[in-house]
Amino acid sequence: MAVLEKYKVLLDTAQSSGVQNLQFAEQDGVLQIRGTAPSADVKNKLWEVYGQIDPNFLTGDVVMNVDVSTEVAGSDVKVVTESSNLNIRKGPGTDQPIVGKAAKGEVIKLISKANDQWWLVRTKDNEEGYCYAQYLESV
Repeated sequence: MAVLEKYKVLLDTAQSSGVQNLQFAEQDGVLQIRGTAPSADVKNKLWEVYGQIDPNFLTGDVVMNVDVSTEVAGSDVKVVTESSNLNIRKGPGTDQPIVGKAAKGEVIKLISKANDQWWLVRTKDNEEGYCYAQYLESV
């Protein structure tokens, strides 16, 4: 049985549980799984499913590198632009009007993720809008 077939339930669970950037590939009989789980509970769930398929993890035919997202709603994120302020926009996209700015190094609140590229944030001055996620990091 190919490892992709053997661990289909594990991959389905990862997809249905919201693992972001999910990547998997079979190489030399070993299934490589990568991604970012939205919470520790989801990561634990994946390990439980894996343990049900391969009790005591004896076969060694899976490498699971799933991290837990540290950027969750309500968490603080820091602006990491090279030198300029970060634009806060009305909607998720560069075609949206700028409604505010966050200074380089400023810590702001993550409200939600519109997608992997645009996050809804709020500054300490209660300016709320969307920023390009590439310029934000967990604190």
